[in-house]
Amino acid sequence: MPHTGQWKVRLDLFEDDDGTTKAHLVLDTGTTALTGHGSAHCHPADTNVPEIGDELAAGRALVDLAHQLLETAERDVRAMAAARPDTRRTAGQPL
Repeated sequence: MPHTGQWKVRLDLFEDDDGTTKAHLVLDTGTTALTGHGSAHCHPADTNVPEIGDELAAGRALVDLAHQLLETAERDVRAMAAARPDTRRTAGQPL
């Protein structure tokens, strides 16, 4: 049976005065929302290139979100397996 869906993602980036870029990522599935966070800090000896900070912070937020999404899926799989009745039979058991 085919399935289609649409999940919405919102990514907000913030840079503060000390050169730290923070990313806040929200994944809305329609039934739940997960939030990922990431940050990047410009070393004082490096040239401040905001695009690089954005990329690093966003990438780290995506990795954080990916870990959460995989953990959620694993919990759901375990819950489904626990809820499923055991249909295995041992040898000699009547039908």
